[in-house]
Parts: sequence; C-alpha cells; structure tokens
Amino acid sequence: MISLIDSKKRVFYILALVFIFSSYSIYLFYIQVFKSSEFTNRAISISRQTEILPSQRGEIFDRNLDSPLVVNNDSFAVLVIPAEIPNELKPTVFNKLAALLDIPLLDINKKIPVSYYRMYQSIEIANSVSQELVFSIAERKDEFPGVSWQSKPRRNYLEAGSFSHIIGYVGEITRDELKILFNKGYQSGDIIGKSGIENQYDELLRGKDGRQFRTVDVRGRSVNQPNLDVIPPVMGNNLVLTIDRGTQILAEKALGDRIGSAIVLKPATGEILAMVSWPGYDANLLMAKGGNNYFASLLNDERNPLINRAIQSHYPPASTIKIAMTAAILEEKAFDPAERVLCAGEMTFGDRIFKCHILKPGHGRLNLQQALAQSCNIYFAVVGHEKLGIERIVTYYRDFGFGEATGIDLRGEASGFVPTPQWKERRFNEKWLGGDTLNLSIGQGYMLSTPLQIANMLSMIVNDGIIYKPHVLKEVRNQETDEVSFSYSPEILWKSSITKETFDQTKENLRSVLLEGTARYPLANKVVQIAGKTGTAEVGLSDRWHSWFVGYAPYNYTDINDVIVVVVMVEAANVWEWWAPYATNIIFQGYFAKQLYEDAIRELKLTTTVRIQAGRIE
Repeated sequence: MISLIDSKKRVFYILALVFIFSSYSIYLFYIQVFKSSEFTNRAISISRQTEILPSQRGEIFDRNLDSPLVVNNDSFAVLVIPAEIPNELKPTVFNKLAALLDIPLLDINKKIPVSYYRMYQSIEIANSVSQELVFSIAERKDEFPGVSWQSKPRRNYLEAGSFSHIIGYVGEITRDELKILFNKGYQSGDIIGKSGIENQYDELLRGKDGRQFRTVDVRGRSVNQPNLDVIPPVMGNNLVLTIDRGTQILAEKALGDRIGSAIVLKPATGEILAMVSWPGYDANLLMAKGGNNYFASLLNDERNPLINRAIQSHYPPASTIKIAMTAAILEEKAFDPAERVLCAGEMTFGDRIFKCHILKPGHGRLNLQQALAQSCNIYFAVVGHEKLGIERIVTYYRDFGFGEATGIDLRGEASGFVPTPQWKERRFNEKWLGGDTLNLSIGQGYMLSTPLQIANMLSMIVNDGIIYKPHVLKEVRNQETDEVSFSYSPEILWKSSITKETFDQTKENLRSVLLEGTARYPLANKVVQIAGKTGTAEVGLSDRWHSWFVGYAPYNYTDINDVIVVVVMVEAANVWEWWAPYATNIIFQGYFAKQLYEDAIRELKLTTTVRIQAGRIE
C-alpha cells in the first residue's frame, strides 16, 4: 500500500517537473523568437548614450537683405566627463581649466558637484571658447583627461547701440526658464533668446539640435564603435525685419546721447522702420568674458539702459493729445471750430491757477485751428471741460488706442493709462473734479502713454480711422534654401467710426502747426511738407520738461504707402533744450532726401545742440 502511494507521488513530481520545464521552454522560445527585436532594441537603448549636436541659430537681416545684423561666429564648448578624470587629479584639472578658460573655479564645481564624479556623461563647463584655447587644450591633452570640446557657434551682433533693444540678446537657459520650456524640447545648457527679437522668435531662430549616439558599457564608459549613428542638426530660420538699417542709424544719431526714444513707422502697414531707445547696450559684451559684471552694471545704471523706452516706458502725452482732442471736438460738433476762446495766459478754476505758457501773456482769442497751432492749453481745457465732458474725452482717447497695449511683437510693452472718475474713486477714495478734466484735456494729470501709442494716434488720423498692428518681423526664410516660409501681412488693430471729414480737417489743422504754430521754426524743411504736433510734459521740475514731437510726411501725399510717422520723445532728465522737434526734422530730412545724418544737419543748418533759452515752448 505504501509503495503504491510513493509511486503516485513520483509520477506527480515527474509530471510537475515536465510541466514546469515545458512552460519555461515555451516562454524562452517566445522571448527569443517573438520578442527578440523588442529586447534587442531595449538592450541597444540601454547601452547607448546621446550627445547633443547644437544647431546653428538663424541670422537676422534688416528689410533690405543686403547684409546681416546678426551672424554666428565659429566658437566651441568645452565638455568634461567627470568619471574619466582620476579622483586625485580632479582638483588639479579643474584648477587648470579655470585658469585657461578664465572662468571662476566655483562655476566648474557648481556644474560638476561631488555627486557627479562617477558620471560618464559629458557636462558643458564653458561656451564661446575660441579656437586658440581649444588648440591649447588639445596640445596638452595629457594634462586634461576627460576633457573634450565641440563646435558651438557664438552669436555676433554686428550692430550694437540702438539695435540692441530691437534684436535683444541670447544666454544660457536658467532653471526657472527650463521649468516653463522643458515640454517644448528645451534642455539644460541650451542657448535661448533673452529679450527682443531673439526672445520673441526664439523657436524660429534656434533650429533643432542633432543627436550623436555612442555605445557605452554598464558604467557608462564609451565602447569603441567605428560608425556612430548621427542625426544631423537642423539650422534655424533666418529672420528679415521691417527695420531699415539706414533709417535706424539716422534716428539714433538724431536723438543723440539724450535719454529718450524715437520711432519711424509706416502707417499704411504698421511696419517699424526704426525704433531707438537711449541709452542702449552692447549685446556682445553680455556674452564676452565678464558678461555677468557688465549685466550687473546695466542693472545698477540709474538711466535704465535695458529698458526699451519706445514701448516699455510711459509718460504724460502733454500737448500731443490735442490731436485726439481736435478730432473729438470736430466729430462731436461740441463746439463751433470757428468760434473763439479767450486765452489770457492763465485761468482760475476753483482754488487752482492753470497756465497756458511760461513767460507768455496769453494768445488772445483763438479758434480751434489756431489753438492747435499755438498749442493753447486754455482753449482745450475750457472746451474739454465745458463742451466735451469727461465721458466723451475718455471714449475718444480709448478710440485712439490709449490705455491698451498695441500688441507689437516685442515683449514687455506697457499699456499706458487713461484715468476715469470710477478709477479715481476706487484708487484714492476721491471724487473726480473739474480740474482733473482740465488736466486730461491737455494730456497731463494721471494719463500716461507710450511713444508707440502716440505714433498709432497719428497713424489713425493719416489712415482715416485705421490703426495697423505695429510689427518688426517682415519675413521668415529658410537658412539653407532662402525660401520665404512666412511673410507678415498688415493686420488691422482698430478701426474707428470717426468720419473722413473729421480726419481731413484734423490733418489741415496739424499742417498749421508747421506753417504758423509752435513748430514753424524747428521743422522748417524744403524737402518735404510735414504736419504734426509738439508737446511739453510737466514733471514737477521748474527748469525742464519732457519734450515731444509727433509728425507725418509728406503732408500732401497721394499714396499712403509713401507716408511715414515719426515720434521723438526726450525725457526731462536731460539738460533742457526742446530737442524733439529738431530731431524729428533731421529724420524727415535724411529719410526723404536720402541723406546721412551729417548731410541732413548740414542741409538744415543745425548744430548738434540747439538750445532754447526762452523757457518752455509747446
């Protein structure tokens, strides 16, 4: 009986063993035959490491495409594989690298902490390294185990100064930026645009990095491999800007070393031909040795050279706002434009005295055209307060684009500000007073606008009610084939319901500013007929003011595509010289006569500093 039971157990164990053996055999067969390709791919991926092959960033041109504004110079990045350096030699190698590359030893130690010492993956410790330094490392290769290099072109900005705020600059991606951009394919060590066009169109410019795959062992060490798998990098796109190099340089020299800005705009398309902000900076110095120190000096400069004053600073628009006020008075028929208002030089309103001009007894009796030509504060204050009213003034200011960003394709644009009674009550817990309306009617008080918004205001007048979105990108071109992949089409930003008759009358009144008004001397010009408006904004100083001029030419145009709008704004921080009208005239002269700055001022018989000694002129 016992032997029978033992016999059954032996049969059971044998069957179990046969079953287990068969199952494993079948499974092994399945893995080796049916799943072999999958596991082969896994094995390859585990034993291969990827090295980045940097793409070449696209170049940037002005609208003429004759020569680039930004190119790429040959440069190298120095890499270190920590595990290939013996531990006892690491301090020596790192010290030698820091001295040779002229970088702080602390920077190398930050990029290669002790926890990375066993890594066999390359770590970039320096970029923008010259070929001469790479040769020095190569010649002393035995002193630099684990050190290698690869080509990494460096950005070279051929035009600095006023071009810097438009083009911007590049730099290594930060941790905070990487958190935002990681899902878009950005990686640690990438060079990205930090400001201007470089930042706005970074994804178009940067191209696509290539990949080089190398086989490694379980510790990450390279295994000899005669033919490396390579995915070549894709070059970035070239960008063509709306900027005209000659006009930009002309506007830069016309503004001179004065804190302020200048804009040249084509109202028919919204294209920016020139955008100057002074002071500027040299983007090349930001990427050179000591770039961090240079950047720190820019941050500490009280003149704020990193700010693009044309779009990122806002000011009281002063008398330039009388352009919008003139259109509002005509359109609303709030006051007969032929009727006259007495200007005695000042007026009393409540417990305040509002003055028209410093050192002037007043204009006497003026109609609308004369009031705009002479920039009479009393006329516009009285008509604005008594005839238009705050609600209609605010409505027309907003209709001209004030209080909202223009949407220009440059980051950091300020939106300006149009105050309202509701805002004042919420902000200060105070009621809106008549004096607030008087101030708003002449572009003072709480109102703020950017130079670009002032340009758009006049563009609406010139275009009979249309504002085109301002932009600095014209085309995107393939770097290899030069084919145009994108061309910017004019985009309507705003269309007003104001009648053409109002715009035509406003243009005539603006021409009178040049014929018989405040700008007849500084904007005397034989080459082209100009129309526009001066402005002098109070800033609480007794001896200086912001100086404005906004104008367009030719006044007698037959083709809107021939017209340009020019805005110059000179801040009160400068020595008072009422320079904005003179700078504007230089720009118009140089542009339409096709002259360089030096020829333009010679033709206009101007010196580089024309000072107005008789006080403030509006």
